[in-house]
Amino acid sequence: MSSRGVALLGCQVPRVSLVPECVWSEADDAAFLAASYGLVPDEWQMLVLQGWLGRRADGRWSAPISGIAVPRQNGKNGILEIVELYKMVALGRKILHTAHEVKTARKAFIRLKHFFGEKRDDPTAKFPELNALVHEVRNTNGQEMILLKNGASIEFIARSKGSGRGFTVDDLVCDEAQELSEESLAALLPTISSAPSGDATQTYMGTAPGPSMDGEVFTRIRNEGVKGSNDRLAWFEWSVEGNVNAPAKTPNAIDVYDRTVWAATNPSLGRRLNIETIADEILALGWENFARERLGVWASETHSQVIDAQAWADRAAELEDIPTDGRYAFGLDMPPDRSQISVSAARRPDEGKVHVECVYYESAGLGTEAIVSWIAERWPTLTAVVIDGQSPAMSLVPEFLRNKVRVTVTGAGEMARACGMFFDAVRDDKLTHFDQEEINDALSGAKKRTIGQAGGWGWDRRDPDVDISPLVSTTLALYGVMTSKRKPGRKTKVVVM
Repeated sequence: MSSRGVALLGCQVPRVSLVPECVWSEADDAAFLAASYGLVPDEWQMLVLQGWLGRRADGRWSAPISGIAVPRQNGKNGILEIVELYKMVALGRKILHTAHEVKTARKAFIRLKHFFGEKRDDPTAKFPELNALVHEVRNTNGQEMILLKNGASIEFIARSKGSGRGFTVDDLVCDEAQELSEESLAALLPTISSAPSGDATQTYMGTAPGPSMDGEVFTRIRNEGVKGSNDRLAWFEWSVEGNVNAPAKTPNAIDVYDRTVWAATNPSLGRRLNIETIADEILALGWENFARERLGVWASETHSQVIDAQAWADRAAELEDIPTDGRYAFGLDMPPDRSQISVSAARRPDEGKVHVECVYYESAGLGTEAIVSWIAERWPTLTAVVIDGQSPAMSLVPEFLRNKVRVTVTGAGEMARACGMFFDAVRDDKLTHFDQEEINDALSGAKKRTIGQAGGWGWDRRDPDVDISPLVSTTLALYGVMTSKRKPGRKTKVVVM
């Protein structure tokens, strides 16, 4: 349904809303102050303010952690301006406003400076009564700051691994949170540990992270908001959920051309956002990017299997169909928590398809030495033993060396090449496998991570809910048997555990 010709207005109610219990909210006071200076919140913005500025019976913030995910250009920064203006003028709080890029932090500074003027005693200030509160305005690029006579302040910085050091504030703001790294957050959080007010807050604002973005922090906070179990978090999200891999063709599919879907995910549609401009975005962005940027769909909900499921199923083979001679190699991997160890083998005959299988997948705590010994026994007949340089399985390399086994360690470039080989072998029907559950499960949940700037990618280990180690070990085994120049001294039979 396209709803063409119908005047649509954006939905003012988010799909996901988590608001901790509060006794009262300072949202009305904040909105009144902002409206006095021309910044009037929309209905949806007011809803967010109510949740972010709630107070408990003891007077402390009911939501010391707050966040919002809404598609771009809807006006989430307007909410933040209202909050920052109120906290400075009425509450005298100290704020650190961070953004991923310098230009974004600078724009936020310029917007807030609009209320206070260019400098102290600025005769051109639009609002003289607010300018009268100013002690100092620092305009130096990269050091922007507004300091008020009541002790309130706001400083604007672009994030880096150490950019937050030296600050002590009440409120930490992370704009563009879809690009907030763990290292940056580790540097920033101590800025509020000794908050002068004794009642610190964290605010996270952004859009659904793209595949090449460092969105782990924002995704973690968002997941808490979706679960609804954190009583210290106020979370608001305008988005849709469903299958966007094949619009309008699969169950629960999202039709990206459905304008009512646009209205559901963009609260400012028909106000700040023009519907025809949005229509043009689909062509420019492509439907997957459009689903993320305009419909607020997160990667966990847009995930499509990297290796086509039907193609993978079609490559399954019976024991009698696999090669019994030729070169073969092992690949090893562990998940980040080191709970399992996966060993896979790849056999490359002189003619015909390569065969891959997972030959060991068990608890890593029960016999890694035995696994090393088992592989060492076969080393004279092996083409390669391969471990990725970023894998927890790298801890086994010294033991392999003691057993006189030479391990091929892959870097980022080799991993990108290995994943490309694996993808091509399945697509081009040059590979067989045993239809093993552990590899199938890993493939169904595996995602890509970008490597370099030339289109390379590797398997993404960061999802704690998916153990991809059998897939990684299989990919590495294939890489080893296809690329190693080592020539074993004799032919061998099929690997049997």
